[in-house]
Amino acid sequence: MPRKKVLITGGAGFIGSNFIRYLLNAYSDLRVINFDALTYAGNPDNLADIAGDPRYEFVRGDIANGAQVSAVMRRVNAVVHFAAESHVDRSIEGPEVFIRTNTLGTQVLLDHARACGVERFVQVSTDEVYGSLGPNGAFTEKSPLSPNSPYAASKASADLLAAAYHHTYGLPVIITRCSNNYGPYQFPEKLIPLMIANALGDQPLPVYGDGQNVRDWIYVEDHCRAVDMVLRQGRPGEIYNIGANNEWRNIDIVKLILKELGKPESLIRFVDDRLGHDRRYAIDSGKIRNEFGWEPRALFEESIKKTIRWYRENIPWMQRIQSGQYRGGY
Repeated sequence: MPRKKVLITGGAGFIGSNFIRYLLNAYSDLRVINFDALTYAGNPDNLADIAGDPRYEFVRGDIANGAQVSAVMRRVNAVVHFAAESHVDRSIEGPEVFIRTNTLGTQVLLDHARACGVERFVQVSTDEVYGSLGPNGAFTEKSPLSPNSPYAASKASADLLAAAYHHTYGLPVIITRCSNNYGPYQFPEKLIPLMIANALGDQPLPVYGDGQNVRDWIYVEDHCRAVDMVLRQGRPGEIYNIGANNEWRNIDIVKLILKELGKPESLIRFVDDRLGHDRRYAIDSGKIRNEFGWEPRALFEESIKKTIRWYRENIPWMQRIQSGQYRGGY
């Protein structure tokens, strides 16, 4: 797979920014275009350290705008599509923007990738498209899609479109589906950074329902390595699940954060559960492990402490988000 110039959509977000940094550190001959609309979760601060790298270019644009997409698509060899509205709570409150960005935006990207002869298109998706698991088992690439939130439904729709473009038009699309990510630069509406931010401020830590919901957590750099392997070696038309076999109950994650920060568990506040809250996710990543030899490298006990320390040492970054100042530059 050529690595001359790669279009990263949503590269100012959490996983996208970590992926761009990973690529530029790993490959000296790579050029990256970061195409991002800079909605509320797109933060230029996430890539301030590489903004001056001549191999990196930022283009502000909307993936649902065909003219803007066409202008950048003709300049690249490959696409890694991270851009998405991703917060389930927001999708419950207002599904329309999720359908426009996640589904229509993906269709626009696929159309222009096809028109421009892009050699590789990686559709980055989520384990949430599979729905909710019982107490046993794990999702495989053959698990049926059963999304339970507007967010998950919009991503499942995008995945189906991507698969259809491969089958119908021969577009070299590969789909990845990953479990919950954690690490630096995550927008503080998600569980781990929200709990860290509230604990640092001695504010209540809201926990949905009984806190027994289970997620499989993966360190963002391990996810980035897996996506890179798929970009370089993945077989068009295939799906690759990415997970770390690292299941934790939400309440245990919250208690771990409090313990690490030396804060009392009395800060925990149980709140009304999210509508349609999936009980458990777990990923079987045997396919990517067997085909490419990928394995998660991060040990959770070390990397969660590293993550907590990063937020503690980057309080100005957090404060700029909480105040909205990070959006002022654009």
